[in-house]
Amino acid sequence: MTTDLGAPLVAGEPETTAARRAPRKAPVRRSTGPKPPTLRHERAILDSGARFVAGMDEVGRGALAGPVSVGVVVVDLSTGTFPKGLTDSKMLTPTAREAMLPAVRDWGLAWAVGHAGPAEIDAHGIVVALRLAGRRALAQVRRSLGPVDAVLLDGKHDWLTRPSVDLFEAFDLDPDDDPALPDPAVRTLVKADLQCASVAAASVLAKCERDGLMTGLARQYPAYGWDGNKGYGSAVHVEALKAHGPTPQHRRSWRLPERDEA
Repeated sequence: MTTDLGAPLVAGEPETTAARRAPRKAPVRRSTGPKPPTLRHERAILDSGARFVAGMDEVGRGALAGPVSVGVVVVDLSTGTFPKGLTDSKMLTPTAREAMLPAVRDWGLAWAVGHAGPAEIDAHGIVVALRLAGRRALAQVRRSLGPVDAVLLDGKHDWLTRPSVDLFEAFDLDPDDDPALPDPAVRTLVKADLQCASVAAASVLAKCERDGLMTGLARQYPAYGWDGNKGYGSAVHVEALKAHGPTPQHRRSWRLPERDEA
């Protein structure tokens, strides 16, 4: 008689009984998806004395065309549970982002998206353009809620705070930016769009609004595929630049693919 070494017989036990033993349970697989964000960082700032905290995130920084856009969502100690499924916009499908948009808008005390266009990026550089877009978003929030005390900013570089007046007159570039108002305290945090609910919400708002702008511009410039690539350097976009050259919506100070000469 041949014995299965993986299921040895117990003395006195019939072979058929041993063969019918239940197989081992498969190990439980843990989810590999991102952990949901929390309000832990926001509440720590609020507990230290801030009245309003704004989560802030940008989109469009690396695109070849279109604006750079910055979303802002404001919370305070009364802010309740954030929408289910909220996370960094890059982790969501376009359909999921759009479906979440109404809940995100209803959740925060105030929200806004600011933009800086290609001409401003060309004239002042991407860092200044980010600052302009971020401060425009804060200006919109200020009109409905008042100034925020602190900003949670995704990343490790504070591009929002204005340099000294001797180096850069930021308010000369944007009449909506009041130089008399103090800058909010900025706390940078790498992966804040995954960790902080207000920043994740800001990323969803900024992504949806900029995507909508690029889809609209695609109707004016259909050859570049902006309804799909949103201004980033896809193969379709690069080939269109080679065939047709740049449009007024392109960042001409960037190294764009050169137009093929006939």
